[in-house]
Amino acid sequence: MIVLLKSIFKNRIPGQVVVQITDRCNARCPQCGMRATESFARSTLKTDTIKKVIDAAARRGFQAISFTGGEPLLDLPRLVELIRYAGGAGIPFIRTGTNGFMLANPEKKGFEDRISRMVDQLADSPLRNFWISLDSAVDRVHEEMRGFPGVVAGIARALPIFHRAGIYPAVNLGINRKVGGDATRLLHRQACVSDRDYLETFYFRYVKAFEQFYRRAIDLGFTMANACYPMSIDAREGEQGLSAVYAASTVADIVRFTPSEKQMLFKALIVAIRKFRSRIRIFSPLCSLESLVRTYGSEFSAPSGYGCRGGVDFFFINAADGQLYPCGYRGNENYGRLWEVDIGEQILPVEEDACRQCDWECFRDPSELFGPLLEAFSNPLGLIRRMAGRPEALATWTGDLFYYRACGFFNGRQAPEFKKLNRFSSRSAGARRATLPSCRVSHINEKLSVS
Repeated sequence: MIVLLKSIFKNRIPGQVVVQITDRCNARCPQCGMRATESFARSTLKTDTIKKVIDAAARRGFQAISFTGGEPLLDLPRLVELIRYAGGAGIPFIRTGTNGFMLANPEKKGFEDRISRMVDQLADSPLRNFWISLDSAVDRVHEEMRGFPGVVAGIARALPIFHRAGIYPAVNLGINRKVGGDATRLLHRQACVSDRDYLETFYFRYVKAFEQFYRRAIDLGFTMANACYPMSIDAREGEQGLSAVYAASTVADIVRFTPSEKQMLFKALIVAIRKFRSRIRIFSPLCSLESLVRTYGSEFSAPSGYGCRGGVDFFFINAADGQLYPCGYRGNENYGRLWEVDIGEQILPVEEDACRQCDWECFRDPSELFGPLLEAFSNPLGLIRRMAGRPEALATWTGDLFYYRACGFFNGRQAPEFKKLNRFSSRSAGARRATLPSCRVSHINEKLSVS
């Protein structure tokens, strides 16, 4: 708390750095440019280089570090060594995760023993949060996308082993057009269907898909969840300022949505989160999602919400060159080596100039969460005017803070306290969904290709 207050007084947020330790991967995910079938020169950062990054981050007061890939668990002993090194350097929030490859084929002899050995290594480290990817509410679809047969059953068998060791993994959904299986994959507008009808059906389909996803995650044994918002790079849509160095970006249709579709997508996610946030700790803050809804609404032309703190408090280290970037998508802004950059001298952008070029939740969500706190100290009159013009945004933001507290601030080494979460149950979730008569939705569905 002291570190947080000191940062806020300086108009800063406790820093985080995402370190891509490798871009090697063994999965076949169609939504990712680092999939195993993609042909490009693979890179892995040297251990000594990563340790220099960790030392520099610790000296500069960074509070969070994420080890990402590629697939971080391809070299488990080295990953554990880096986690321990970061903890020893004094960084308290250490995160990593997996595509789940080691959980495939759970029927093979010795599965639980092998998983136990892996989990014990992670548990015997200062790791705080661990995620496991799940791309669809439909098991078969996820396994086909990843190329890992039986991995969902393997997740179900592995989670009790994690929990006994004191690790509570989060399920990580990379939002895509297959999240609801065929119900969302085959959803597209036809000439005979109006944009309004299409978008309404799109909304209802994704509400159902997200609800199915959270229900399936709970059934598997997850106690925590996160969602990665769809992110792709395409200059044709005005994203000329981006030049991704993070190879997970893609132009694939599976993660490409129109602005109107994105507005419906985020509205649907809000409804599902409100319904399930008392049953599973959901990290995605509603204040950030509501800001995205406003951003992609045609009635809003001015920038909505708070600008991203990427390049100010949050940074990305690329596996290919070990260089520091404001994020994985602004690859045309190379800051050099972290240990050679004076972060404290970075020029703080005014709010009007802050970056809003993408939806990367790793940096967007904390920027939205901390935005009102920063503005309260740096521009209190501006905060008053902002909240007076949109009082519902203040209610959502304060609700997020109370929810985060009830979730133990998403400490992945602690079990959930469902008594605290019960107060966030949404008995009116059904009323929030029913903006169309069911007969009309059925009529629209008949006009859309769903088979």
